[in-house]
Amino acid sequence: MAEDSILQLLFYLLPAVVVGVIAFYFFNLHTRNEERRRRYLLHKETQKHALPLRLQAYERMALFLERIAPGNLLVRVKPTGSEKEAYSNLLIKSIEQEFEHNLAQQIYISDECWNVIKASKNATITNIRKITGREDITTSNELRQHIVNSLIDQQPPSETGLSYIKKEVKNLW
Repeated sequence: MAEDSILQLLFYLLPAVVVGVIAFYFFNLHTRNEERRRRYLLHKETQKHALPLRLQAYERMALFLERIAPGNLLVRVKPTGSEKEAYSNLLIKSIEQEFEHNLAQQIYISDECWNVIKASKNATITNIRKITGREDITTSNELRQHIVNSLIDQQPPSETGLSYIKKEVKNLW
């Protein structure tokens, strides 16, 4: 008789245990879905505020690259004397100041994009130094002319950076 009552008790408890397990499973599933939904909404809200900042950073870095493009740089920075070294240093100083002014933008753009921008800046400075080191150039005006002529032969490094920024901004949408 004790076996019958134990067996009968198990038959009564079995549906309750099954319902309990199913309820636990669905409760767990619901809790996880709610957590994902909250994270998604938080991420969406954060993106709504972060996207304008990121776009502004890309705009500022595009402006930086435009300003250090040799053609634009030579128009903006005039030689103060006839010495090519002094003018070269003035051009490089202008590039470095522009870069330092925009250092904080690296927070909002990808590391890869930042590295491309730095490489563009460094390549521009290297080109100016390389042209300045030529012995056939003696004055600042000759230096300006040779830098402009170098633009005919090759694409300025800032163009590479600009095309990378454009590609990265397209990926934001």
